[in-house]
Amino acid sequence: MKKTQLYLPMGFRFGGVSAGIKQSGKPDVALVVADHPCTAAGMFTTNKIVGPAVVIDREHVKNGRAQAVLINSGNANTCTGRKGERNALVVCRDIARRFDIRPDDVLLCSTGIIGHQLPMRKLSAGIADVAGKLRASAAGAMRFSKAILTTDLRPKTANAKVKLPGGSVSLFGCAKGSGMIAPNMATMLAFILTDANISAAVLRRVFREVVGQTFNKVSVDSHMSTSDTALILASGRAGNAPLQRGGKAMKSFRAALTDMCDSLARQIAADGEGATCLVTVQVKGAATPEDARRAVCAIVDSPLIRCAFHGSDPNWGRIVSAVGYCGARLKPEKLTCRIAGVKVFTGGRPVNFDPRRLSQRMKQPAWTVEVELNVGRCDDFRYTCDLSGEYVSINADYHT
Repeated sequence: MKKTQLYLPMGFRFGGVSAGIKQSGKPDVALVVADHPCTAAGMFTTNKIVGPAVVIDREHVKNGRAQAVLINSGNANTCTGRKGERNALVVCRDIARRFDIRPDDVLLCSTGIIGHQLPMRKLSAGIADVAGKLRASAAGAMRFSKAILTTDLRPKTANAKVKLPGGSVSLFGCAKGSGMIAPNMATMLAFILTDANISAAVLRRVFREVVGQTFNKVSVDSHMSTSDTALILASGRAGNAPLQRGGKAMKSFRAALTDMCDSLARQIAADGEGATCLVTVQVKGAATPEDARRAVCAIVDSPLIRCAFHGSDPNWGRIVSAVGYCGARLKPEKLTCRIAGVKVFTGGRPVNFDPRRLSQRMKQPAWTVEVELNVGRCDDFRYTCDLSGEYVSINADYHT
């Protein structure tokens, strides 16, 4: 995947504006509209408390079709009762009317503070503004990517181009997510656009699989949002032969989609609230997939361990003890732990290493924790970050 050139899929126009929803005055209304109805699929939070946007999108995407996605940031429109539901439907109808499309071909996402009604006058004005500024250009795509952000420090984008029989397919993706992120779909807002020719059924299947191995591997603070959504729209404009399950063409498309979503997942973890480093936690050699999941989650869910990450403290004892209490099948004498490539524990006892040198390695922007259980063949991993005092400040002051 090339990062120096932006490959925009054919058939989409983008925009992003400031409507005054955010007190900061930063962009807060984003819109993407396709020239024609697209095949579409979505993955959503498993939280039982959700906003009207999630309810609407789940219903609208059932038919495997969509043509527009409207996102407002700074207000989640969650726990806002019937009025919040009515406001979300008004937005759908507004977009449908402006672009002469079906209301059920409109998807919505709202992200921000929970429990506040949407400022409909501001949002309506923002929709009118962005509707007149849509562009099929890199500048339009970047404005879109910036307008979806909340506490993020930077936009998160990725793109890919893959040659398939009948034509080259382009993919563009952007995401937001910095806090309130736990690995149980979708862990943030993510939007993937492609001009591939692919049926809704095949798209739904491959997207679910890719999300499970990318976005669902991110954990910033183990707190699942009420608005988590990942959407993918395919315009079919590339002219490739229709993608089918199996075969070289699907493998190539899936590899490009996975690479792109993995990049976005890493960017989310690296931009975690108050984060200074991206940490990949790997557990190998577990007896079962569930044991691997338990072990890796015990590590990334531990505030003690994450604080040690922030202090560049190679405190392997916290890591080993977390694995010990997670419930996974374990033989301490077989366990090995590495931090930033340095073996620190094996055979039930510590290994001699230079703590100062290892601490310096932990000050790098990205590094890995590896734990080998050596009792089976099952592996798992998560992308996470350090836990800093800045994280506490951001979340202590976020609402007030």
